[in-house]
Amino acid sequence: MGDFKNLVYEKKGLVGVLKINRPEVLNALNSEVLVEMSAFLDEFEQDKTVRVLVITGEGKAFVAGADIKAMHSMTQLEGREFSMLGHSVFSKIENLSIPVIAAVNGFALGGGCELAMACDIRWASEKAKMGQPEVGLGITPGFGGTQRLARICGPAIAKELIFTGAVIDANRAREIGLVTNVLPLDTFMDEVMKLAEQIASQGPVAVTLSKAAINKGFDSTFATGAMYESEVFGLCMSHPQAKEGFSAFIEKRKADWNKE
Repeated sequence: MGDFKNLVYEKKGLVGVLKINRPEVLNALNSEVLVEMSAFLDEFEQDKTVRVLVITGEGKAFVAGADIKAMHSMTQLEGREFSMLGHSVFSKIENLSIPVIAAVNGFALGGGCELAMACDIRWASEKAKMGQPEVGLGITPGFGGTQRLARICGPAIAKELIFTGAVIDANRAREIGLVTNVLPLDTFMDEVMKLAEQIASQGPVAVTLSKAAINKGFDSTFATGAMYESEVFGLCMSHPQAKEGFSAFIEKRKADWNKE
């Protein structure tokens, strides 16, 4: 991987860990960080030896939000372009071929909450705080908050959180389905890595196609999604990994997904 000023990447076996590394500003997102993330994702997608990506933040924040100082003097056109840049990067995360886990270690506000929502799975530490407080600045969410929050938690909860600018704790985030697990901070990353390793141990092609089917179906009718599911199910059946998975089950052994 290339050298990045605001990102730290580490590969741990079949799992990649990407850390946003601007702790002095609580990992706030500016254009420079987003451009680096975009370049990283383009490069990362070529590494077929990694099966799960974990995204987290350095220090006490996941990502505290977009960089307000950078936004303060933006014109209408610059604001639109900044929003579109964020959407582009987060879409790359959402559509990455492998699962992405948001390890929400601390503050995940505004753009940070939107980054977490672009990931497939969100786990939070007990110290996490989440929300879309943009209306308090006189702006709307700009990196997908009005769209993903409604899809994840339902429109009523999305409206309540966005209209009030409320910041919620990890337990409330779990209650509304924004995160699926809350863990003590001292064991948090160890547990996230266990989850990532469990996913990485499954059939890689099946996991990739399952993600694609879920994403495809969520933005279409049930009938269209079901048709797509049948297609990817058929693709799996024709792949050597399915043959290996069936054989391993029958022979009561661990599957070797590298077999062809």
